[in-house]
Amino acid sequence: MISFPRTLKAWQSNGFDTEFSHIFKQEIAQFDHQELPLQQGLSLSSYVSNEKISAIINRTEETPDNIIIKSGIFYSGIIAGCSCSDDPTPVDTQNEYCELLINIDKHTAESSIKLITD
Repeated sequence: MISFPRTLKAWQSNGFDTEFSHIFKQEIAQFDHQELPLQQGLSLSSYVSNEKISAIINRTEETPDNIIIKSGIFYSGIIAGCSCSDDPTPVDTQNEYCELLINIDKHTAESSIKLITD
């Protein structure tokens, strides 16, 4: 399970502010791409590349038990060729964007993350 301990600590200190936003962006960028539903969010390519991701916060909300973050994720995908020795298709990256809904438990910092598809 993905955990956001530094993000939770920043929220508990000041709520939504510049430090919280900065820490959240750092923390989500450190996760392995496979841990996030980026593959399902592709629209221009077929596989998520290993290039770094960046995030923006579109909205935050607090409930008694959770911090809910709607985040935009900027990342890259690739269109894979057939991998034949004579395949002329270069491996090019495409810029991708998707939105994630991240629900952080205020007691454990564990989170659930789902792709927003609407």
